Parts: sequence; C-alpha cells; structure tokens
Amino acid sequence: MIKNSSNLLFINTLMLSTIMVISSNSWIGCWMGLEINLLSFIPLMVNKNNLLSTEATIKYFLMQAFTSSLLLFSIILFMISYNFTFELTYFKNLSFSTMIFFTLLIKSGTAPFHFWFPIVIEGLSWINSFILMTWQKIAPLLMISYFSFMNSFSFFIIISTIIGSLGGLNQISLRKIMAFSSINHIGWMLTAMMFNEYLWIFYFIIYSITSLTIVLIFNMNKIFYFNQLFSMNMKSQILKFTFFISLLSLGGLPPFLGFFPKWMVIQSMIEMNQLFIMMILICTSLLTLYFYLRICYSTFMFNIMQPNWLMNYYFNYKMMFLLIMFLMISLAGLIQFLSLTYIFY
Repeated sequence: MIKNSSNLLFINTLMLSTIMVISSNSWIGCWMGLEINLLSFIPLMVNKNNLLSTEATIKYFLMQAFTSSLLLFSIILFMISYNFTFELTYFKNLSFSTMIFFTLLIKSGTAPFHFWFPIVIEGLSWINSFILMTWQKIAPLLMISYFSFMNSFSFFIIISTIIGSLGGLNQISLRKIMAFSSINHIGWMLTAMMFNEYLWIFYFIIYSITSLTIVLIFNMNKIFYFNQLFSMNMKSQILKFTFFISLLSLGGLPPFLGFFPKWMVIQSMIEMNQLFIMMILICTSLLTLYFYLRICYSTFMFNIMQPNWLMNYYFNYKMMFLLIMFLMISLAGLIQFLSLTYIFY
C-alpha cells in the first residue's frame, strides 16, 4: 500500500515537472523542470529484486546529472555575457546556443549521443521502459523545437535513423529492439520539426499509442528476450491480432495508423525538395519493418506444444478491453486510407 502510494506520488511529480517545462518561458525554468523530472523518475526505476535496475538507475542518473550540469553551465555563461537574460526567445536565434542543443540531444537519446539509452532500458521493467521511451522525451524534444537553426538537424536525422534501424537487427533483447526503434523514430520527429511546428507532436502521440500497445502485451506475457517469443502463449486471437497490427503500425506500414504521420513528413520533405533525406528515412524504415516482422514470425509461425501446467496465463478482461481499443485506433488508419483513396481517385 505504501509503495503504491509513493509510486503514485512520483508519477504525479513526473507529470507536473514535464508540464512545468512546457509552460516555462525561461531556460532556468526549463532546467528546474528537468531536474524535478529526473528526481521523480529515479525512485520509479529502482527495483530491489533486480540488480540490473540498480545499475541502470545509476547510469541514468550519472548521464542526466552530467547533461543537467552542462546545461546549467551553458545557461549561466550566456546569461552573464548577455545582460542576465533568461528568456527562451532571446536564445532562439543565437548560433552559440549549440552547447544547449547538444545537451538536449543527449537527454533525448538522439544518435550519435544514444550510447546510454539501450543500456539503461535493458535493466528496466516494461512500464519504466515505456516511460523512458515516451514521456521522458517530451521535455527535451520540446526544448529542441525552440531552436531556429533547423539546417543542423539533417546530420542528426540521418545518423539517428541509420543507427536506429541497423542497431536493432542483431539484437536478442526486445527492450533493446524497442530502444533502437525509439532512436529511429526520433529521427522522424526531428524531420517533422524542420517543416512544421506541430507535426512532431502528432507523430509523437501516434508513436506513443502504438508503443503502449506492444509494451502492454510484452508486460502481460513477461517477455523480455527473443527466444521467449517461441513459447509466447496467446490464447486470445484478438490479442494476437492486436500485437501483429501494432507492430506493423509502429513500423509505418500502410494503411495502418503509424503510416500517416510518416506520410505527412514525406509530403513535407517533397514540398521542400529534401529528397536525399527522404530516401534515407524510407530505406531505414524498411529495415525497422524487417525486425518487426521477425518478431511477428517468431511469435505466430511456430507452433510449440506445451503441457497445460506450463500455461500460466492470466486473462485480464480490463486489459483486453484496453488492447481492443488500441486495436481500433490502429485500424482507424485503414478507414482514413480508404476515405483518402475515395477522395483522390
């Protein structure tokens, strides 16, 4: 009871700290929100029964503390040089604010500063991994969107999409596969920032919904590694179908919901004549689809006989209702695709 109430307190603080960063109009306010966010997420990561979680917590704390100190140093240095101004709009057009930009890239796990991200996720539970892949990226990505030198995004977009797609090919840990998938999607979000102020938010929401569906299924079945997929017990056909559709939607396969934010980004790149970056993004998305389909193949194409006493599966009707709702959201992309096809053709 005490543990649940304390976790609820830390989750509320985590959400309020992110809202503090979103609503702040100064760099100092954003830095304070990031610090509160860090201190509220650290207790959620710790698990006394898992030594890997302790190691992951220490690594995460050291990395975030280093970037926070570097961010504060940069803010104070520029504040002293330019008449003690903290406003976000003042720093928006300054080329020397690249130091702040790099610290935010490290905090968000963007390549080539991604080295800590898969290692930390490997030691966390599925729920904490989901928080780290989604909610913990809101504040850094929002602060990155304040910068106006968007041309420098191209290098990080290409590196993130390539590393995110190639890094997941030879992994046997599903948490690391999801981590490299997150790095790949960060490249798409940075691309969306280059063309539209709100497009990356739409992309992030769709990515979070599809990732939540997959994480919930993995957490229900206690699946952490690739070889466990061969004995994954899914009694419900709806659950199996939801898992399959969610993976394809996360990979951006048309006509599912995950394809539509990528379609909007591709259309923006065509209008801005960014064809080289567009080809790299499309090719790397095909590579991510490969290891998503690899997961689906291992789960559904192998029939392994098990005795009944090994099937310890708890059928949670509330969780099934939630997964069915997410399935309907993913299939909503099919309805949009058919409606757009009717309009244009």
